Amino acid sequence: MKKIPWSKIIIYGLLLFLAVSVLIPLLNLLAMSLSDPKRVGELSGLGILPKGFSLINYEILLSHPLILKSIGNSLFITIVGTTLNLMLTTMTAYVLAKTEFVGKKVVIFFLIVIMVVDPSMITEYLLVKNLGLLDSYTSLILYRAISVYYLFILMRFFNEVPDSIIEAARIDGAGHFKIFTKIMLPLSKPAIATFALFYGIYHWNEYFRATIYLTDPNKWPLQVVLRQFVINQDNTTLLSGLSSESYDVVASLDLPSLQAGTIIISIIPLLLVYPLILKHFTKGALEGGVKD
Repeated sequence: MKKIPWSKIIIYGLLLFLAVSVLIPLLNLLAMSLSDPKRVGELSGLGILPKGFSLINYEILLSHPLILKSIGNSLFITIVGTTLNLMLTTMTAYVLAKTEFVGKKVVIFFLIVIMVVDPSMITEYLLVKNLGLLDSYTSLILYRAISVYYLFILMRFFNEVPDSIIEAARIDGAGHFKIFTKIMLPLSKPAIATFALFYGIYHWNEYFRATIYLTDPNKWPLQVVLRQFVINQDNTTLLSGLSSESYDVVASLDLPSLQAGTIIISIIPLLLVYPLILKHFTKGALEGGVKD
């Protein structure tokens, strides 16, 4: 039997501890949201098993017009925003990494300045206002459409693609668009998948700018509704827009269990998407790209 080094045992033990410390709070929220509303008080901070079982919290939340609308808003902002992010970031990275043009160094210097110097919130707000983007999804979708930090990482990734592959494609008559779509993107799936996850998480979790730029509650993303619900520490946000029959039911429910249910709903899409993207992390960047 092969002896396991102590260094690996320590590393595995540390990783297990970190995983448990992250999972227990999530499982506690899940147990709270699935517990009988009358028995939620019996659940301790480390409890991961529901006290009783009830889906009343999810039935109320998933039937509430404001919650349903906010989920749709978040999905729209996340999908459109992430798609735009990836399109602009990948195309810009290809141009800067694999083409030569006049003023290229100036553009790169300008991007470095943008990465280092962050404009103030007041300047940003005035710009959004002057562009007429207040109270519109566009104000959230266009914000940092290209992350300069991700752009430079992707440029480094594109630079690692051998020029021999690109030269072979050019000899066969391929132009920049075909090289970009047929060669660079397929060979860069691990990096693109990673940035898709990062961009997607950012858009899904965005609430700060949404609270500033969006005044219409019907346009609020889920995180803003969740924030209003948690900060108010009452059922006011959730009670608005309900029928008289549902009003009495919600008013009688335990607030922490409703908040826990809302948090669980907000993280479910990320838990579903992450495994789909994870498979790309372990693949080589040039898998199948160069033949011996």
